[in-house]
Amino acid sequence: MSASLHLTVSIDRAAAEVYDYARDPAHLPAWAAGLAGGIAEVDGEWVADSPMGRVVVRFAERNPFGVLDHDVTLPDGTTVTNPLRVLPDGAGCEVVFTLRRAPAMTDEEFATDAAAVTTDLATLKRVVEAGH
Repeated sequence: MSASLHLTVSIDRAAAEVYDYARDPAHLPAWAAGLAGGIAEVDGEWVADSPMGRVVVRFAERNPFGVLDHDVTLPDGTTVTNPLRVLPDGAGCEVVFTLRRAPAMTDEEFATDAAAVTTDLATLKRVVEAGH
C-alpha cells in the first residue's frame, strides 16, 4: 500500500458547475500544468502532451457523486490512477485530489508532486471562479 496525501481547495461555485468544467478533458490545459502542452481527442481517446511525453487521459464515467477519478497512461504503458472528487459544501464546493506516492519516489519528488497538484487546484479555483 502506498502513502497518500489529500490536497484540497474550496471553490466558491456550485459543485455541479465545477464538476462539469473539470470533467471536460478539453479544459485540462487551462488548469493542469502537466497537460498544458495541449490535449486532443484521437480515435476516441484523450491524448495529451506532458513533460513525460504523450499520455492518454481517461475520466470515470459521468456520475452524480462528484467522482472525477482519472487514469493517466504514461508513454511506457504504466497507468497511474488519480482519485479526484468534487464535494458540495453549501453554495460552493471542495475539490479533493488524493496524491499517491509511487514506490520508488523520494521525499523530494513526492513534495514536488504535492506542490504541483496544489498549484493546479489553485488554478482550477481561479479559472472556475472567474467564469472559465
